[in-house]
Amino acid sequence: MNPHLLKLEHQTRRTFLRRAGQFSLGAIALETLTDAKADINPTDPARPLAPRAPHFTPKAKRVIYLHMSGAPPHLDIFDYKPELVKRNGQDCPDQFLKGRRFAFTSGVPKLMGTPRKYAQHGHGGIWMSDALTSLPRIANDITVIKSITTDEFNHAPAELLLYTGSGRQGRPAMGTWVTYGLGTENENLPGFVVLISSGVQPSGGQSCWGNGFLPSVYQGVQCRSKGDPVLYVSNPPGMDREMRRRTLDTLRDLNEFQAKELGSPETATRIAQYELAFRMQTSVPEVMDISKEPAALLESYGAKPGDASFANNCLLARRLIEQGVRYVQLFDWGWDFHGTGADTGITDGLTKKMARTDKPVVALIEDLKQRGLLDDTLIVWGGEFGRTPFREGRTAASAVLGRDHYPDCFSLMLAGAGIKKGFSYGETDELGFGIVENKVHVHDLQATIMHQLGFNHEKLTFRFQGRDYRLTDVHGHVVKDILA
Repeated sequence: MNPHLLKLEHQTRRTFLRRAGQFSLGAIALETLTDAKADINPTDPARPLAPRAPHFTPKAKRVIYLHMSGAPPHLDIFDYKPELVKRNGQDCPDQFLKGRRFAFTSGVPKLMGTPRKYAQHGHGGIWMSDALTSLPRIANDITVIKSITTDEFNHAPAELLLYTGSGRQGRPAMGTWVTYGLGTENENLPGFVVLISSGVQPSGGQSCWGNGFLPSVYQGVQCRSKGDPVLYVSNPPGMDREMRRRTLDTLRDLNEFQAKELGSPETATRIAQYELAFRMQTSVPEVMDISKEPAALLESYGAKPGDASFANNCLLARRLIEQGVRYVQLFDWGWDFHGTGADTGITDGLTKKMARTDKPVVALIEDLKQRGLLDDTLIVWGGEFGRTPFREGRTAASAVLGRDHYPDCFSLMLAGAGIKKGFSYGETDELGFGIVENKVHVHDLQATIMHQLGFNHEKLTFRFQGRDYRLTDVHGHVVKDILA
């Protein structure tokens, strides 16, 4: 630790209480409150990504999280509401509007039942709309939760809450916590990789895969399926690999000198990151090259070598987790179905968007299953919040149908790694305004993901600014009902 910071720490009330005596009331109380033994085993500064054991035997060794950035219209995909269809075009009841505010709607909006056709699939009778053309065939492999809820109704804070546990910037992302807790099975690759499609970053920005106050070696590394796989990793013109090695050796010596003098853990992290980047120069291009995959497999995903697409990213996710990456995060932009244009309408717009994404998601799950990887790989699909059961205010008179933001309830799909198969969980009311059965907050989802990875979410902590932080902060319960 930096000597200046160490001196400041010695002046804090917490440090005084700890040093006041092992059996003093203050020390005992503080030990109880802070749970000083809750943290995982300390890491080797020289090998921060070395594999580490979780708290207990996990069901999942890795996670692939498929985020549909913008919030899919769940009432037109998974949550079928016949009564809402019957009351289509009626004024929204005042009880659902009083004291509420919405992102783009005011006054009294009109209820809007889905224009899509629904059917039940699999032995669990999971409702799916005709927007899904491929997912029905794997209905017996998935769980759909229809009772997810969040605290935020705008995109950026909702994505931050979902991935960092807080609607404000500055906290570590879920994938960062996973890599901090587990390390990676392949020290030639990052433990946490991010892939983006549709050309736009998520609204929450890089904070969705940032390190926050954790050492930066654990943050997500954004890779690309077109061009250089990782920006700024390739050698610049005029520098060969041998010269790069000599340069890194010199930087390592300087950084080690600084580490001995100042004791900052971030210096050791910097050394490790330089070495990882050097190894990635050869390992990343190989794993990111899908051209050697069989033609039939490429077709099943809808993937094309050289493209920057969601289909390519789904295939890359499989290749990455095969090589030991712990957490792969996909972001696909274009799910903000307000109805402000044809592409954001819940009829033709949703049909076209699903046509580009439904097929590769199913191909990914089937591919993992065929390779024996689905049993210990957790797949999550969903957005950051839901959509309203009424028409969005700005487009109320338009021929294109759209919905406003809605945090109270939305749907999410999971598969693999100890999740029940062919299972539908949770219910909303007959109009889709509120949860009436088995509410699942996003903190509960986080706790459940960490549980499947072998962690007690209350024990995976990091001390920062005088207290122990965790992904779920002071919230979250494992949703045991969806576990096989």
